[in-house]
Amino acid sequence: MTEIVLKMSIMEGSFGICRFDPGISIPEWVFGGSFISVTKTLDELSVVCPIEFIPDRVICEKNWRALKVEGPLDFSLTGILASISTILAQSGISIFAVSTYDTDYVLVREKDLNSAVDALSRGSCEIVHSKGYLHTSK
Repeated sequence: MTEIVLKMSIMEGSFGICRFDPGISIPEWVFGGSFISVTKTLDELSVVCPIEFIPDRVICEKNWRALKVEGPLDFSLTGILASISTILAQSGISIFAVSTYDTDYVLVREKDLNSAVDALSRGSCEIVHSKGYLHTSK
């Protein structure tokens, strides 16, 4: 059986994960960044966006970095996030995952980025830095 190598890239910038009450409208300042994720449920409104757009008064966990699984990924693929999250959990690294139609994004705390890249590189992932540097232990 051929082992699948996931290609991932480190996205530029730091992100915040914000929480709002469910009845609030999506704040306009959210839409300034090149990467945003908005999830609304009956319980909350969650927003992921670059930290430079987040006002001080917002409930937010800041200083997250994003790793993008290079896609698009076919909907028939299974275990992508499970594989990534298992590798990172075994290294004691917590994640915040965001999925889109085409691919998955895994956010890790900024302080854990180097450890996450090292762990993922040992676990069948090729990590491309924004400057084009390929990090792999294979």
